[in-house]
Amino acid sequence: MRCTSVKICNKEICLPDKRLYWKVEAEVAKQQEGKRGSSSRSEAQDKAISIIRLRADLQGAIESENYALAAKLRDEISKLEAESLAVSAKALAHENANYSFRLGQRVRHQNFGYRAVVCGMDPVCCESSSWMETAQVEKLSRGSNQPFYQVLVDVHADPNLLVAYVAEDNLLAPDTPDLDRFDHPYISFLFYGMDAAGDFIPIKQLREKFNRPRHEIPLDEEPGGDA
Repeated sequence: MRCTSVKICNKEICLPDKRLYWKVEAEVAKQQEGKRGSSSRSEAQDKAISIIRLRADLQGAIESENYALAAKLRDEISKLEAESLAVSAKALAHENANYSFRLGQRVRHQNFGYRAVVCGMDPVCCESSSWMETAQVEKLSRGSNQPFYQVLVDVHADPNLLVAYVAEDNLLAPDTPDLDRFDHPYISFLFYGMDAAGDFIPIKQLREKFNRPRHEIPLDEEPGGDA
């Protein structure tokens, strides 16, 4: 069987070559590129190293009385320091984010009603300003300053949507365990299977990507019961 190597949550996975996969791949790639906290930490470290090097160059330029170069280096250092501060703040937001929903948790969109499963998360909205304007994010009670989730949408609810980026304000957890059938072409690649509450158990790579712990209710344990 032919297969296609695709990137989900920045992990290469070999999938059967079906035409519908490119839609999901494009959505996930667009939503997750440059959004992860681990990337932010790495970027902050790179900028800090660059600043140290530029300061050494600045000292050399001053000692050699090359003041034109020194002025240019000062400007570059100031720019990098501002960028580094912004990146560090972003990394801290990822590390300290308080999420209401877990990877693999079943949810429902409170406005559109479709069922979905959480497959990724951001501490704040990481889409462009034009996307936020179109989605009317500013009308939400917490606006863009709240967790946003990548969710896999049940193909029976909307076969053309597949992947959505949704504000925490617009997601609801089921009142009782949702054990009904859930179909999506990527479920078996991102999750091991269902637990007793009907939620899906994320694979190790997915948990590590978002620095989330493993959570599941064993099949021999009643949801909400004592451990």
